Formats: sequence, structure tokens, C-alpha cells
Amino acid sequence: MIGKSNLKIILIGNSGVGKSALMNQYVNNRFSNQYRATIGADFLTKEMRVDNRMVSVQIWDTAGTERFQSLGAALYRGSDCCLLVFDVTSPSSFQAIEAWRTEFLVQADPSDPEHFPFVVIGNKTDLADRQVPPRQGQEWCKGFNAQYFETSAKESVNVEDAFLSAVRTALKNQKEMETPPDLNSVQLNAEKREGTTDGKCNC
Repeated sequence: MIGKSNLKIILIGNSGVGKSALMNQYVNNRFSNQYRATIGADFLTKEMRVDNRMVSVQIWDTAGTERFQSLGAALYRGSDCCLLVFDVTSPSSFQAIEAWRTEFLVQADPSDPEHFPFVVIGNKTDLADRQVPPRQGQEWCKGFNAQYFETSAKESVNVEDAFLSAVRTALKNQKEMETPPDLNSVQLNAEKREGTTDGKCNC
């Protein structure tokens, strides 16, 4: 079996969209109807096996209010995947995910922002007064090459799938970042640019 991997996954989005509920449902299989705003940040750890690899996932749940955004840089740095969460009954929370994504990339300062993995979650699908259709979420994700899931933290619908996708995407990205360039290929390309072919000079 391959060695153990450590991942940091962070949930961001407007206050009240269900970030804490999603994290608690995924890690503890629990849901509470009592809403309690996250103060600053909170995290839980889950040990799991993914594709024959042991993974320790640290999941960070962040406050969705502006007065805690100064904590962004410290919280976001070192993240391997970011889950952008909105509430399907709240169009304003959906419209805000682009600003959250931009803010994350500025504060986290990943080495390759263009390919940093994002997973978008439309939560609270159990509620009747839905206002953001699935197509809207899917279309937004196409523009940013992000994966899209619709969940109900209350009824535990798609929660496991969304987090598992985030873990797999993070592992794939981590592996690609760690793969060194092919030095032979670099050497050959350099020789071609200098005008040599098969060791013969083109003089």
C-alpha cells in the first residue's frame, strides 16, 4: 500500500450556507437544526482510505462574515482544495462565490492558481423554495474548470461524494505538483534549439 498523505481542505462561502453542517455531516454523520455562526474558523480531521492510499484530511470551516476575513491569508495558505459553498435558496450566496474564489486565490497564493482545484457545492436541496437552478451552477463551473455537486447536509445527500471528489482532486493535483520535469527531454530540446542534430554540427 502507498504511504500516507496529508491534505488540507477548506470550505468558504457566505454565512449561513451550511459549511459547518456539511463538515459535521461528513466527519461525524451528524446534523443539527440549531444554527451557530462559526467564530473565525473551526476544523475536523478525518482518516480515510482512498484508492489504496491512507489519507489524513484536515477540513477547515471558515466564518462567512467580513469581520473575520482578515484571517484569510493564515487560514487559506497550504490548502490542497477549496470547496465553494452556496445555498440553492439564496441567489446572493451563489453570486458571491466568484468573489470568494478570487479572494481565496489572492490570500492563499497557490503556486499554480490556474490549475488550483475547486469544488462547488450547492447546499440545502432539501428546501422547497429553491431559487438557483442546477444549470446555473453547472455553467459557472464550466468557466472555471471546477466540479459541481448539489447536496443536502440535513439529509446527507451527495455529501460523501462531494468531499471524496475534493480529496481525489487534491491528491491528483499534489501528485502532478510533485512530479519532476523530464530532464532528458529538457536537454534534448535545448540541443535542438542550438542547431545540433544527432551530435552533428550544422556548420
